[in-house]
Amino acid sequence: MTAFRSILQGTFSALVAAALSAVLVSPANTAERGASPDVAALGRGINILGYDGIWEGHQNAPFRLENLNTIRQAGFSHVRINFFGFRYMDSGNILDEAVLRRLDGVIEDVLARKLIPILDEHDTDLCQRDVPECTVKLKAFWRQIASRYAGKYPNLVFEVLNEPGGNMTSAEWNALLSDCLVIIRGTNPTRSVVAAILNIDELPVDELVLPPGDRNLIVTFHYYAPIRFTHQGAPWSAIFSKIGPLSWGSAEDEAKAAADFDKVRAWSEKERRPIYLGEFGVYERAPAESRAKYLSFMARNAEKFGWAWAYWQFDHDFAAFDSARQRWNRDILRAIIPSVR
Repeated sequence: MTAFRSILQGTFSALVAAALSAVLVSPANTAERGASPDVAALGRGINILGYDGIWEGHQNAPFRLENLNTIRQAGFSHVRINFFGFRYMDSGNILDEAVLRRLDGVIEDVLARKLIPILDEHDTDLCQRDVPECTVKLKAFWRQIASRYAGKYPNLVFEVLNEPGGNMTSAEWNALLSDCLVIIRGTNPTRSVVAAILNIDELPVDELVLPPGDRNLIVTFHYYAPIRFTHQGAPWSAIFSKIGPLSWGSAEDEAKAAADFDKVRAWSEKERRPIYLGEFGVYERAPAESRAKYLSFMARNAEKFGWAWAYWQFDHDFAAFDSARQRWNRDILRAIIPSVR
């Protein structure tokens, strides 16, 4: 999601994994579709804490610890923790220990509620704008994080970088990703790690280069197409704030999304790599019926291919949950988890 704002503004245990796998992917299709127990265990997720003041000591922090229970009870299996690590680095790129202790606490709270945490380094704006500076900071981040969590929290998943793209080419991203994986594998040789494809409309998954011997990698992409629909009415954009109401759900709309998903599916099966739809969502100004159709279509099609997914996001904008009233937006929740009543 951060990339779009930039553009617009300039093992759980084997038993758990197996159980969730049975729900999301039939045994006959697991090998064929390239799914892994790790992705099956991730299942359905939601993005949290990206814009919450918890990191600054709970100033302007609407997220409550009991919200993790609410997330679990609603049927989610994981949370994607959107962590802007660069802003908590000093001039030598050393992470603030106080912030890291808060991160430890969040991870422990998530695990205590039997949710899987994904730690997502979310500094997209800098990385899309200034590749050399991003390279230095991202490597420094993972040296510290990988060392800190070596041998700890085995169910914690690392995500190298949110939405690489912008001024960063596929070749530059492949090189940086490779360097970061070397850093991570030095202390976390078997931890599950999420690696993104370049975040552009073409979904260039075939340009992603991964170390062939590392089978503990999960490939992710985000989906907000068409952006005129998903971002209509967004107040931070001079363009999109004036657009709407636009509908979604025609046969043509569904065919375009299905073709995009099928491109990723075909690559996944060829390369035998599991897939994670790490973000999808629709801004709240969209017509409610079309929004629900869109969200349901994306979630069900991801599940059809055995992919894990995470909705963008829990609170703030695109919100599935009303923090002020402490209740779900039922239309959104029913769309992404249809068993919810």
